[in-house]
Amino acid sequence: MNSDALKNLLESVEKGNISVSSALESLQHFFMEDIEFAHVDHHRTIRKGFPEVIFGQGKTAGQIAGIMEKMAIREDMVLVTRVDRQKAACIKESFPAAVYHPDARVLILEKNPPQIQGKGCILVMSAGTSDIPVAKEAFLTARAMGNEVEAVYDVGVAGIHRLFAHKDAIERATVLIVAAGMEGALPSVVGGLVNRPVIGVPTSIGYGTSLGGLTALFAMLNSCSSNVAVVNIDNGFGAGYLASMINRP
Repeated sequence: MNSDALKNLLESVEKGNISVSSALESLQHFFMEDIEFAHVDHHRTIRKGFPEVIFGQGKTAGQIAGIMEKMAIREDMVLVTRVDRQKAACIKESFPAAVYHPDARVLILEKNPPQIQGKGCILVMSAGTSDIPVAKEAFLTARAMGNEVEAVYDVGVAGIHRLFAHKDAIERATVLIVAAGMEGALPSVVGGLVNRPVIGVPTSIGYGTSLGGLTALFAMLNSCSSNVAVVNIDNGFGAGYLASMINRP
């Protein structure tokens, strides 16, 4: 339940359109709902501006569907991350309207399209094609949270001229998300081109000494571009969420 829905409920009580007992029933699980294997945080939309996001990894398809069932009653948007194809297929049996994005491993149940709330455009970039799944997770998260989002893929430093071909999009963006594996250099380059926040997302793509993304992570943390901040390895969701917060009016 978001702030507008709560306001409408209280106004309906004030005007006598619904009874106090009916309103109380609607608010019975307003803060939290215990469903044994999860405590569903219904208050998060009011508290943080976006519903609880379900982390699918480690949960069964039944558990994910159970949480979605409770959330779908109150929310227009249910976002599930880290869902494999098999789980997604099982969940869609209960929620056929849900859309699965296999490249990003994201499942979205959308009752109403999100209203654009961002003050500008978020640009999501990937250094290589192999980084697209992480970048796509960021893209879908930011879009679900009510932002105008654009994407530019495969513009890493090995062919730096590809990056400059998108100069207009880079300069137009209010926040930039840059996913890169290997040596993780692209966020520093992008950060040096703009006066906007750049969120670096190290990916676990690379050969042995990439150490599962640690090399890219350390490179981004040591960026000499002072407008670069960094999220965890492969955390496209975190980058999309943070970019959305920055992009709020």
